[in-house]
Amino acid sequence: MTNRFQNKVAIITGGGSGIGLETAKQFVAQGGSVVIIGRDAEKLTLAAQEIDSTGASVAVLAGDVGKVATAERSGGVDVLFNNAGIFKPTPFLDHTEADFDRYLTTILKGKFFMAQAAVRAMQKRGGGTIVQTGSMWAERAVGATPSSAYSAANAGVHAMVRNLAVELASSNIRINAGGAGGC
Repeated sequence: MTNRFQNKVAIITGGGSGIGLETAKQFVAQGGSVVIIGRDAEKLTLAAQEIDSTGASVAVLAGDVGKVATAERSGGVDVLFNNAGIFKPTPFLDHTEADFDRYLTTILKGKFFMAQAAVRAMQKRGGGTIVQTGSMWAERAVGATPSSAYSAANAGVHAMVRNLAVELASSNIRINAGGAGGC
C-alpha cells in the first residue's frame, strides 16, 4: 500500500469491529496511526493486534463515547471517523425512556462531543477531516425495521454535520456524514 496517511493520526470510534476495524486496518496499511475507541477493552486489544501486530501504529482507548471524558482523552488527531453506534429495530410503542436515552447518548451525544474534542486538536494542527457515520433511516422509514429512536438520533447527526460543515470551514476542517443508503 501507499504512505498516503504517513504522520497522520486517526481516531476511530467503534474501532473494535465491523466498519471501524476495517477502516483502521486500511488507515494503518496506508502509513497512518490509529486510536481505536470502544467500550470493550478486551475486544479492542484483539482488534489492535489484528490491525498492527507490532503495536507501533495502533493505540486503544476503552470508554463510553457518550461520556465527554472519553472524548477529551483521545489526544491529537488529523482524522476522526465517528463510527460508534447501536441499532436494534424496535417498534415505537415498545421503546423505553432508558433505551431512547441510550440511542441519543451513543449516537448523537457521543458524536457531538467526540467531534468537539477532535476539532480542538485539529485546530492546533491546522485542520483535519471528520466523518460521522449516519444512516439512511435518518432520511426515510423502512417498514421492515422499525427504528424511530435510532432514526431520530441519526437525524440529529445529519443536522449537526450540515451546521458544522459551515462553522468549521474557516478552520480548514471538513466534515461529512455517510451511511447505508447513501446518506
